[in-house]
Amino acid sequence: MRAVIGSRVLWAWLPRTLLWQTFFLIALLLTLALAAWSQIFRHFEDPVRARDLAQMVVSVVNLTRTALINAEVERRPELLIELAALEGIRIYPAEPSDDVRPLADTRDMRLLTGEVRRQLGSHTRFAARWKSLDGFWVSFRLDPEDAQDFWVMLPSERLEQTHAVEWLAWGGGALLVALVGAYLIVSRISVPLRNLARSARVVGSGHTPPHLPETGPLEIATVARAFNQMTGDLAHADADRALILAGVSHDLRTPLARLRLGIEMSGAPGPDVLAMVADVEEMDRIIGQFLDFGRGEPQEPMQATDIAAMLQDIAQPYRLRGINIALDVPKSLVHLVRPLPLRRAVLNLIDNAVRYAGEDKPITITLDRREHEVLVEVADRGPGIPEGERERMRHPFTRLENARSNTKGAGLGLAIVERIIASHHGVLELAGREGGGLRAILHLPLDGKRAGRARMLGADSDLGEA
Repeated sequence: MRAVIGSRVLWAWLPRTLLWQTFFLIALLLTLALAAWSQIFRHFEDPVRARDLAQMVVSVVNLTRTALINAEVERRPELLIELAALEGIRIYPAEPSDDVRPLADTRDMRLLTGEVRRQLGSHTRFAARWKSLDGFWVSFRLDPEDAQDFWVMLPSERLEQTHAVEWLAWGGGALLVALVGAYLIVSRISVPLRNLARSARVVGSGHTPPHLPETGPLEIATVARAFNQMTGDLAHADADRALILAGVSHDLRTPLARLRLGIEMSGAPGPDVLAMVADVEEMDRIIGQFLDFGRGEPQEPMQATDIAAMLQDIAQPYRLRGINIALDVPKSLVHLVRPLPLRRAVLNLIDNAVRYAGEDKPITITLDRREHEVLVEVADRGPGIPEGERERMRHPFTRLENARSNTKGAGLGLAIVERIIASHHGVLELAGREGGGLRAILHLPLDGKRAGRARMLGADSDLGEA
């Protein structure tokens, strides 16, 4: 369980974009390559350096031994003082009770001590500290046959890698230059892909994106060229669709108007005329729904609109038909919306409420402003929609099983509302109503970048206002 949680946390911290994933992968490979190169260089350079240092140590020991042998006895103390002052080399006689600390057991030290012992003899000893003095200590004898050992100390600075910092700086600089180059190389791929994704989102929203530059690597240029061709074909298809819809609107509705006129003038009994006229009106409404759905996302620009006044205007014709519509709206609420599409969405919700709840049951329209959104709600007392079917009912040409006996409607009403509210960057919510019925709620966001800012004047409602 902990392993699973750990892997999820690790994946959460990893970059998600192609640019940074590729960049970090290249950075990791470059870092590993630099580390491997450093280890290989050190592996072959350490023996050479150990031989050079060993030769320097042996030379110091031999020169010290020769100086001590050839110096007069009374001048040896003066010689030792000069060596300590001028060269930092200290010489002390070795005693069995000396407190010494051995050298670090590293590959460098093993190579160095092995080479020094090979030249000075197997009796040579080494230490990192003699009594309280730190340094590189080497034992030697004035004469190979002599049992008396001496300690000679070389300053640690002579054994340190004087160019290590420089090598590190040059290596870090080379790595930095390589990473900058890798970023520039990867960005040549990621930038066109981001532009392609941005244009794809524009196409998905129903608009025509700008022309993508067909430059760069062959594969990227080929994709951009294919995408530009696709968007051009879609633009032509949209133009053809608009032309066809205009023809359908004229060619279908004109015969329906003549048919309605003929029915009204046929002299048939009144109830039969009303039934046939109602069927013609239903056919005209269904054609209107098909045309609305076929037009796609609304293209009307956002305008500052008094939604409260719009709802009053929408409800009035229904009240004249005798439908009980109650309004619970403020005196004024101005918001940036697309007026005609929003009006069409509210009309579709009211028509659905009238169709499935009946003209004798009340319909309530509520307008409210919340902290981050404006709510437009149409509530009825019809059979409602089961919770498991609400998501499916948003799809076009979808109807409930118990509504099949009612042949009215094409199942496009909620799909059109869903598309219109999506163009406002809002949400259509379908919820049950206490006591039976359906609540269809339009959530219009108050995001200044999208839907502007709403202002509400007054708080009085006109519930039941005629």
